[in-house]
Amino acid sequence: MSEHAYMASAMPRRSLARQAQRPGAAGALAVAGLCVLALALVWVIAELVPAVQLKDAVALHDFTLLSRPRVDRVGHFLLHLLEPLQFALWGTALVAVAIARDRPRVALAVAAVMTLAPLTSETLKPLLAHHHLSVGGSYVGPASWPSGHSTAALALVFSAVLVAPARLRPLVAGVGAVFAAAVGCALLILAWHMPSDVIGGYLVATLWTALAVAALRAANRRWPTTRERPGPTAAPPLR
Repeated sequence: MSEHAYMASAMPRRSLARQAQRPGAAGALAVAGLCVLALALVWVIAELVPAVQLKDAVALHDFTLLSRPRVDRVGHFLLHLLEPLQFALWGTALVAVAIARDRPRVALAVAAVMTLAPLTSETLKPLLAHHHLSVGGSYVGPASWPSGHSTAALALVFSAVLVAPARLRPLVAGVGAVFAAAVGCALLILAWHMPSDVIGGYLVATLWTALAVAALRAANRRWPTTRERPGPTAAPPLR
């Protein structure tokens, strides 16, 4: 077989092998479906099960006992980082980094996650408002589920992981997990939200990230990028 014939036959096989190795959208869509079910379950039991309502209120009260001036200052600082203007700046920076790294699809996915996740939480709050029990004087208003701040925190973390280079993703994910957990604790210590609100916010962010990852995977399989597509002279070395 001539060298040109070998190259012509090898290139389609390599392209198909790369396409088969790229993960599909099914796994991410399954995660999104589980998030929808978990959201429904958390809201139903937090509103309709008295024993869970009481445990929710007791957990909130226990967190508020950790309140100290220094702890409260740190909590307010973390939550300030997620105010609308600051959150928009974080999102713009991440989109800019993705574009600079020649990853326009990731930039679009980040913009979608950081827009739709908080918007979903803010839309659901008045629609699903319900009365919360109060223990020890700690009270949260009815329109609180899911937490917009916990949604924003985890959406920011997931978006940073999507944008980060592969070698840095474990570090970004680890630091981000600590940040998201700290935001959740701050919301409870300051009595801004119930524990079920914080969990709901995390689930909303995970839902939209899973949908974005599914869309990215489907697009990458259907329309491989230039870097993934074999060039006209690409061929494995002759052996």
